[in-house]
Amino acid sequence: MEKNTAKHFVLQLGSLASLYLSLSFTLVLLFGVINLTMPDAADSIWEINQAKEGIKIGFAMVIVFFPTYLALTRIVNRNRRRSSEHNYLGLTKWLIYLSLLVAGAVLLGDLVAVVMAYLDGDITTRFLLKALSLLIIVGSAFTYYLLDAKSYWMSREKASKLCGLGATILVLFILICGFKNIDSPAEARELKLDNQQITDLQEIQWSIYDYLTANETLPASLDDLDMVNMPEATGGRTAYEYHLTETGFELCATFAYQSDEEDPYSRAYPITADKDLRILGTENWQHEAGRYCFDRVVK
Repeated sequence: MEKNTAKHFVLQLGSLASLYLSLSFTLVLLFGVINLTMPDAADSIWEINQAKEGIKIGFAMVIVFFPTYLALTRIVNRNRRRSSEHNYLGLTKWLIYLSLLVAGAVLLGDLVAVVMAYLDGDITTRFLLKALSLLIIVGSAFTYYLLDAKSYWMSREKASKLCGLGATILVLFILICGFKNIDSPAEARELKLDNQQITDLQEIQWSIYDYLTANETLPASLDDLDMVNMPEATGGRTAYEYHLTETGFELCATFAYQSDEEDPYSRAYPITADKDLRILGTENWQHEAGRYCFDRVVK
């Protein structure tokens, strides 16, 4: 009997733990979707990227832990309906009440965060949607388990399953909305390759700068550079190119996508004369899709 009680208790604990992980990251995912679908002119590139990362993390967590929650809850409810162990039922109720306390704290804490974001300038519509989402999602779970603590669902198995079905439909809808607001895995891979190519070209550029400083002339080709590991294009893309020009040189590569104009790391800045640098335009990394060359002027 004690062994079964311990097993049932652990299953109940796992069910509630997976529930609160699912709740928390569903909200993270949903808040990210709201931020991206209702953009604010005051949003920085970091806030936009943070919203995208929130959606990715939320998607991954929910798609793993929500099915886990459903499976464990089904087992727990079946055991509770079949069990007559007073110790097990008593421990389960204590655990549910403790979880309700945690849920209440999470609800209040998230509401504080949403209000703080509004006071920091978040647009009113986003604030209202986040607050409403929070109340509906966490409030529904709170209400369900408040009734569960009173054994409301013990004799209402069909109604309990309908609640689970409704929650599943809602979560699937949120997951679909989240997936539509992020890059597909193939797109994400191509973007990573684009970013890696920029990093590679930066390494080559500064190696050219070192060569120019040491030899007072530009290298005739990349083979002249003193680089232990010369960066190479990957993913089946064309090799990096280096060409001398009348005013300096250019570095060329092939990109899958156009760079984000709002990204400070790729934004094109005016070429200014820096007395400490021999190469001008070193921070200009904005590019078009396809083959693109970055022109560099040498003083």
